[in-house]
Amino acid sequence: MPGTDNAAETGFDRVLAFTIPDRDARGRIVRLGPVLDTILSAHDYPTAIRHLLAEALVLTALVGSLLKDEDAQLTIQAQADGAIVDLLVCDYRNGELRGYVRHDPVRLARLGTFPSLTALFGNGYLALTFDIASSGQRYQGIVPLAGDTLTSACQAYFAQSEQVPTLIRSAVRWDGKHCIAGGLLVQHLAEGEEGRERLHVQLDHPEWEHVATLAGSIRADELGDTSLSLEALVWRLFHEEREVRVDPLGPLERGCRCSAAYYESVLTRFPEAERLDMRGDDGLVSVDCAFCSRVFKIEV
Repeated sequence: MPGTDNAAETGFDRVLAFTIPDRDARGRIVRLGPVLDTILSAHDYPTAIRHLLAEALVLTALVGSLLKDEDAQLTIQAQADGAIVDLLVCDYRNGELRGYVRHDPVRLARLGTFPSLTALFGNGYLALTFDIASSGQRYQGIVPLAGDTLTSACQAYFAQSEQVPTLIRSAVRWDGKHCIAGGLLVQHLAEGEEGRERLHVQLDHPEWEHVATLAGSIRADELGDTSLSLEALVWRLFHEEREVRVDPLGPLERGCRCSAAYYESVLTRFPEAERLDMRGDDGLVSVDCAFCSRVFKIEV
């Protein structure tokens, strides 16, 4: 992949924040490259699952980058009992991404290359969980996995759970060797002033309709076009606005937080008899991290 020695220079693995003050709008735009390859390489995912996880990681980066507090974490989880994909989980914290999909390869092989969201999950749900480290608070929103894509389901989350007008677009491209994915998120901000109607209940607000029309014109090939910087894409969409403020956020990295010390601490919570039953022939407990496929041998 060209330019992978310096992802920031090529526009890979970074999020650009922007605001349009005159329209009370804010947004995020992201493009993933080498980080995506690293996360996907942990498992030999078939095409449909690789595409699904790449889309989920774009959404996680977009929404996670909205978090302001240090060490705050976003977890996006799609789940369905008895489905071909029964678990998809991604999370974001301090610019670190990780993700994993659990699926039934035999049943998946009976479908086409790009099966529908319904074919993969059946009657599943999408949950977004926000953990705010500074306050210890956790809040979660859950919506059905309706629509054609995870992106549409995530957009529905903001409409139903947050009641914030939100437009999200994503695109995934695979060239047989590398995966590139991009995404755009734009929101209309609530004024939140006492005694005034909040913007987020005005889905037909003319300012939002204007911004949504411009943002919705972005094409999938533009999101994945490595010759276009994120700044150039924002300029293409909103160059007629009086003012657009951009704020490059920090780089994105693969951030699996597994470690032998962490798993040792988890195992200590089990009764001694149960820990002994977990041991293998070598006398150690083997713990497999689903996110990165590393196996830890823990002495108990």
